[in-house]
Amino acid sequence: MMLRRKITNIVFQLVCILATLLGCAVLLAILWTLFSRGIAGINWALFTESTPGPGSDGGLANAIVGSVIMTGAGILIAAPIGILGGTWLAEFGQNSKVASTIRFLNGMLMSAPSILIGLFVYEAVVLPMGHFSGWAGAIALAIIALPVIISTTEEMLKLVPTSLREAGSGLGTPKWRVITQLGYRAVATGLITGVLLAIARISGETAPLLFTALNNSFMSLDPNEAMANLPVTIYMFAMSPDPEWNQLAWSGALLITLTILLLNIASRALPRLAKKRK
Repeated sequence: MMLRRKITNIVFQLVCILATLLGCAVLLAILWTLFSRGIAGINWALFTESTPGPGSDGGLANAIVGSVIMTGAGILIAAPIGILGGTWLAEFGQNSKVASTIRFLNGMLMSAPSILIGLFVYEAVVLPMGHFSGWAGAIALAIIALPVIISTTEEMLKLVPTSLREAGSGLGTPKWRVITQLGYRAVATGLITGVLLAIARISGETAPLLFTALNNSFMSLDPNEAMANLPVTIYMFAMSPDPEWNQLAWSGALLITLTILLLNIASRALPRLAKKRK
């Protein structure tokens, strides 16, 4: 019996190791392809020139600026709502039926295909406005980022010691002040981490932007107009037979990958730095 258990354990460990190696090999193959093809197009023109016409030289400046504007606007919309929503679930709703329903719906929204969110915003925002816009793209990205921030905020606030809340309440401090001045300060690093993860989540979204912001071949800082963005530009250039556009698509994909990588590294490093300071 003991021999059988040992053999089963060894076989299971080997299967886990092989599965891990297979996953790492696939990931490394993707990263190697991306770096080897994308690095050739990383130059100054990529960040200073707008997307070119067929057969012309250019860069991705307008797409980069558009992505930054829409992602920033989306996070500015989602972060306050998400933090307040997560606060209500952790501090006020707790185990109520309403809170349980919100958690269930939040989980569904987190796993919902982004293209459905894009279609929803298209019906709710783009059609009434009569045209594509950066605002519509920002709203779609905000909806995608919202469940990540809500879940992170709730989980972080649940880690605040009960004694800390009781100490604040014992001094006669209103609950809202206990939450904002004690709870938020105690988990500030976790809240920032949740926002960083939300930014990483929406940075490479393509499908919702196809139905909301679409694209723009020129530099535009007006969110009321159709706005260029990296994901849609990469999608369009990758499908083109033009080799110059293909190179820009690979370089743009590399930029998004590096951005997401840096955001994930920052989200992991931030809690460690906070612990060291304490």
